[in-house]
Amino acid sequence: MHKFIILLFLIFSSIVSSQNEQLAQNYYERGEFEKALLSYQELLKTQPSNGIYFLRVVDCYQQLLQFDKAETALQERLTKFKMANLYVELGYNYQLQKNQEKADIHYKTAIEKINENTSNVYGIASSFEKKVLLDYALKAYQTAISLDPKYKFNYQMAQLYGQMGKQDLMIEKYLEEMYENPQNSVMVQNQLTRFMNDQAGDSFNETLRKALLVKVQKNQDLFWNQMLSWFFVQQKEYGKAFIQEKAIYKREPDSFSNIVNLAELAIEENEDEVATEILTFILQNTQDLDLQIFAQDYLMRIRIEKAKKADYAKIESEIELLLKQYGVSPYSLALQRLQAEFLAFYQNNPEKGKLVLEKAMQLPLNKFQLAEAKMELADILLYEEKFNQALLYYSQIEEDLKNDVLGHEASLKAAKTSYFKADFDWALTQLKVLKSASTQLIANDALELFLLINDNTVADSTRTALKKFSKGDFYLYQNKNQEALTQFQQILKDHKGEEIEDETILRIGETYQELTDYNNALSFYQQIIDNHPESIYRDEALFFSAEIYNKHLNQPEKAKPLYEAVLFNHQDSIHFVESRKNFRQLRGDSNL
Repeated sequence: MHKFIILLFLIFSSIVSSQNEQLAQNYYERGEFEKALLSYQELLKTQPSNGIYFLRVVDCYQQLLQFDKAETALQERLTKFKMANLYVELGYNYQLQKNQEKADIHYKTAIEKINENTSNVYGIASSFEKKVLLDYALKAYQTAISLDPKYKFNYQMAQLYGQMGKQDLMIEKYLEEMYENPQNSVMVQNQLTRFMNDQAGDSFNETLRKALLVKVQKNQDLFWNQMLSWFFVQQKEYGKAFIQEKAIYKREPDSFSNIVNLAELAIEENEDEVATEILTFILQNTQDLDLQIFAQDYLMRIRIEKAKKADYAKIESEIELLLKQYGVSPYSLALQRLQAEFLAFYQNNPEKGKLVLEKAMQLPLNKFQLAEAKMELADILLYEEKFNQALLYYSQIEEDLKNDVLGHEASLKAAKTSYFKADFDWALTQLKVLKSASTQLIANDALELFLLINDNTVADSTRTALKKFSKGDFYLYQNKNQEALTQFQQILKDHKGEEIEDETILRIGETYQELTDYNNALSFYQQIIDNHPESIYRDEALFFSAEIYNKHLNQPEKAKPLYEAVLFNHQDSIHFVESRKNFRQLRGDSNL
């Protein structure tokens, strides 16, 4: 019973103390320093050794301009506890009174205390940092290192140099930290990325690039090639990253997975030329069947995207040859899906495509492979306008793989199917859930389609224009670009000035761009730029126009101001990073 009473007393005391601390904190944050002072003094009586309470008492004295009381308290505590960091607090108390000479005397005394006991550096440097006395904080770390090289403060010093605006020294210290403590690489990379992505990051990126190049040239350790590759990936310079990864692979063949990851990044970013180079390298340097099929699949997809109808027969034969080479088995499912997709969407032979998939589904597939085959079959059924059958397969995948990316992808395709068949309310219901999907790409696509349906429903409750627009989108899905253009052109005639006008103009521009009719594409993008300054699609019109001038028409001087317009007027655009990279290259900022 006696122990129980003691326990209850301790719990009660803890609760009361916590409440009193919160009360003191509230007074302090509201600037009621007299009340805060009394509260912290009471707390300090119960916990005399509590440094946080003590420094709050000192701070309250200083806020109330009671510097003598602050000094007395600091001197008494210094005498009692002999804590070296209190010299920093004493110095700062003089600095607040505009007595810099006495402040510096105490700051230097604090530094001397590191000479007496190197471990004092932690409290002293921390106190200097909290007071934003950066030069003294740096001096504290440097003093400790000079006394004992085992002390490592690269990360802390890098942060100080960053606050001081000394980029080159900051970068050097961050790189030293990564090299000496590889386990901290991710933490440091996160810091570097923050500076690299800053709008004023041009000079930082160039300084970091040069520092890494010097490291690679002076030091044979592959760590620096890896870091340079990482840097180029952040800049989306996948070709230059590939040069580094090849150098690493020659000396460390186990690093092959990095090259595969780089290929996947290039594919995701539609960097077809670089992706082709990397995938070809993979084919030449691996005996792994899965990797070979992965490379063959994407190389063929890149070819199909660029092919003209006259090439289709040859491509069909080449796919057949690949399937003969690798055999029809679960391992070659990607090639079987590619064959089915090509037959349906490019050769307009959905029946033959479905037959390929039906045979594939008879193979001993795992649940993910089966879902992939079903997804391709559903896509073809949708192509044939067999909406309900397509929805059935998408729903099966959703049910079987609820928390997987494939399940989310099936959900998005089900929503798009509802959109294509003009069942907009059901599409909105599905899209509301998908807007918060864990996969960013799916979430973005879901949000874009949700806004399209929702905005045009608000503007026109009958959804007349939206029904026509979804029909045009369905033609695009079916690879019927000319029919889509006719549909969208009719919308412009019938619904001029309505909510859907700028979206329709953008779709026409995108369709012409897909058909490589760049002049017409530019003409429609320009309509958005000139006539729809408030359009949410203006950044896309600017970016797509810049890309055409830069990558297809070889007119970089026309591309440059368009990229620049994205940078200055659309900082929240998904095309911002790519615009910045391309603008820098055209401006000649880097010698990468």
